[in-house]
Amino acid sequence: MSFGVDRARTHGEESCSPWLPLAPYLNCYTRTMKMVVVGGNSHGIGKTSVAAGIISALPHRKWLAIKLTQFGHGVCSVDGHDCDCTPEDHPFSILDERDRSGATDTSRFLVAGAQRALWVRVRWGMLETVIPSLRSAIDGAANVIIESNSILRYYEPNVYLSVLEPATADFKVSAREFLPKADAFVSLAPTLANALWDGIPAEQLRAKPVFPVTRDCYVTPEIAKFVEDHLTTETAARFIASPT
Repeated sequence: MSFGVDRARTHGEESCSPWLPLAPYLNCYTRTMKMVVVGGNSHGIGKTSVAAGIISALPHRKWLAIKLTQFGHGVCSVDGHDCDCTPEDHPFSILDERDRSGATDTSRFLVAGAQRALWVRVRWGMLETVIPSLRSAIDGAANVIIESNSILRYYEPNVYLSVLEPATADFKVSAREFLPKADAFVSLAPTLANALWDGIPAEQLRAKPVFPVTRDCYVTPEIAKFVEDHLTTETAARFIASPT
């Protein structure tokens, strides 16, 4: 039985059932951590603004805020620039943001009121390599907000908001994959009734609450209340140790 305990602690899982030999490989709940995930259908549509707005609207949550970026082939996860290194050289990096100028997305999280902000950069297709380090980084945090779609392969958050911009034809693969898991949609249009994305069934867009926003106000009082209501439960975020 000691093997299970050691493995669980090594991977930051004291909150999982440590007496189970296979605890690191089972779906399990953290004891206290609540999590919000903000994703969306494309780049540059306001996902960071939505996350920052939630941080600002719910300051009592003392957020740990994370932006997860996946880089494509030839771009290094260490600095985001072109790189000839192989994935084994620099599969990922985690930057603990210190700048409070608002010049970067993670800096904006700090300006909004986050207690801590991390920029997680990982090579495309190698997300699993950063998960152990990410889990260690967030271990002990009470409230975590993550800007990402793909993190849903490893976590079941308390709230997943998908930001949708009907004027943008692009719909990321990860956003399509996890669209059914969204608890609500944050729409950059007054309605999603006329949204026409190839391969996105209209019934999926009608199945969840829709919060219309503008680029002047990405988080309304209704969104803040929706998120807070989902966080004010006894259920904690769940880590999926063996994603399918």
